[in-house]
Amino acid sequence: MLRNVTQEEVGESLGLHRGKEGTCYSDESNAYNRVGTRSMRHATVCHSAREWARDDDGDGINEVHVNTAEGLWTDFRNFMRRFKGVSKHYIHLYVAMFEWMYNLKRVNQKLIRIMVCST
Repeated sequence: MLRNVTQEEVGESLGLHRGKEGTCYSDESNAYNRVGTRSMRHATVCHSAREWARDDDGDGINEVHVNTAEGLWTDFRNFMRRFKGVSKHYIHLYVAMFEWMYNLKRVNQKLIRIMVCST
């Protein structure tokens, strides 16, 4: 979460939290105006023009959209409901727990060993 959604803050955050090369998908917010660089592609959808997703290469799959990011926060909000309020002092721990669960693709023996602290 950014304190101020400015071009500088967005650029700095993307520089810290991404791989060497990648693509940033965003809406038409001015905060993303200077995101594209040689090492990072920037693609946008224009919600004000009623564009929600776009198929740039014509293969029938909408490559440009922001549904993943928007859906992620909906999932996080639903995850947090079960706790009936948390201290903002510990919110980073809840975010870390959600992130781990969100990225977990399947339960396997390695995961179970980690959870029960056995080797």
